[in-house]
Amino acid sequence: MISAILKELGISENHKGNSTGTKWFGSGKSFDSYSPVDGKKIGATSSLSIEEYENCIQQAEKAFVEFRAVPAPKRGEMVRQLGDALREKKSALGKLVSYEMGKSLQEGLGEVQEMIDICDFAVGLSRQLHGLTMHSERPLHRMYEQYHPLGVVGIISAFNFPVAVWSWNTALAWICGDVTVWKPSEKTPFCAIACQKIAADVFAANGLPEGISCLINGDAEVGKWMAQDQRIPLISATGSTAMGRNVAQAVAARLGKSLLELGGNNAIIVTPSANIKTTIIGTVFGAVGTAGQRCTSTRRLIVHETVYEELKNGLKKAYGQLKIGNPLDENNHMGPLIDTEAVNTYLNALKEVEKEKASWVVKGHVLKGEGYESGCYVHPAIAEIDATAQIVQTETFAPLLYLIKYSGDVSNAISIQNDVRQGLSSAIITQDIQDSETFLSHWGSDCGIANVNIGTSGAEIGGAFGGEKDTGGGRESGSDAWKVYMRRQTNTINFSDELPLAQGINFDL
Repeated sequence: MISAILKELGISENHKGNSTGTKWFGSGKSFDSYSPVDGKKIGATSSLSIEEYENCIQQAEKAFVEFRAVPAPKRGEMVRQLGDALREKKSALGKLVSYEMGKSLQEGLGEVQEMIDICDFAVGLSRQLHGLTMHSERPLHRMYEQYHPLGVVGIISAFNFPVAVWSWNTALAWICGDVTVWKPSEKTPFCAIACQKIAADVFAANGLPEGISCLINGDAEVGKWMAQDQRIPLISATGSTAMGRNVAQAVAARLGKSLLELGGNNAIIVTPSANIKTTIIGTVFGAVGTAGQRCTSTRRLIVHETVYEELKNGLKKAYGQLKIGNPLDENNHMGPLIDTEAVNTYLNALKEVEKEKASWVVKGHVLKGEGYESGCYVHPAIAEIDATAQIVQTETFAPLLYLIKYSGDVSNAISIQNDVRQGLSSAIITQDIQDSETFLSHWGSDCGIANVNIGTSGAEIGGAFGGEKDTGGGRESGSDAWKVYMRRQTNTINFSDELPLAQGINFDL
């Protein structure tokens, strides 16, 4: 199966892992990619040497000089063509995402659709890269602001969204006139190779130079090269908070810019007026989707005491109906974790929950037997636990949900929700307008995303995506997130024959 998918995408099972466009190379360490679905080898690829990295950045810098001169709407046309190419390859790329990462086929196809959607968004945006005009305090003067391309944009992405996060960055960076250098996760290299092949073919067909879209594979050392490289004015990094801190410190040391999308410890607040059916649907999708390996996955359910038992029983019943198995089988709701290391992290978290003397609503465990040979399949867990437990403060990147009871008014629940270091996504399920408006007020949720009557997981590309506190403060995708990929400039024009000075200063010349 995997051979046919790779063939359709125009790549081989032994493929160089680095590219400045249509040219592929890699003399660094060779490494293999294995599927968590069945444990089988997908193929072998390679990292790059420091000399090859140097050549790649030089090629990107050279391409930037030419690409920034292309009018923005014409750059948008390139992105439109990329969206069309992704439509043609959606089925094959979605299957590869599902097989190499382990998410359900529906989610794999949905991730490719996100790529298509952000391309459509960026095409429209390419004709709307607006500035701002202001009135000057001096007569016969005009002031305005405009935005210019930054240069080389570095992208460091995580395994859980092996293709979408790249597109969120590249689609916007390219219409802004930037070029990109992408370091994907070592756990999903073939998804990245497939995306680079698709993009490179589009640029080549339009006679554009090598270096607009670059791919570099490798371990954390390659990420350090990028973070410390003064020729890369912006590093967009998605991953753990620990990784983000390292990137932020390295980039800040050279006074560069960081766009950080890091950890999430997301909560749904359930008030007395909540629709329980809606709550169950939103919670199960949020906690179990992508096997709990989304930065927006639901980790905590903060439930009012009056509806606590009803919701607990409903969740227990829903979890009992989950089908876990090969994610390419659309009858299954949940696939595997990314690898056995992630399974061990999950098991260690279960041990920590038991140390807190929590009660299991649904006890988690590793699944064994036919279809589970990779060792990466687990059963999602639900634990009744105190909000102050140390393990609750930690993001476990797995399907582990904490059930927390609250009493009193919604402000008590909001306090519990905000009492973690992460601040990405949040939600409230309620029919009470006062509760919902309190949740959305400046004394309500402290997260970058706050939803009403939907879950924490997933986001539309039209809105800016990102969070606060240990989530990093970055914003990607929609709204005015494009501005981070550009440098801002204020211009003042004097169209008089005089040179009036500020603050009444006068030179008698």
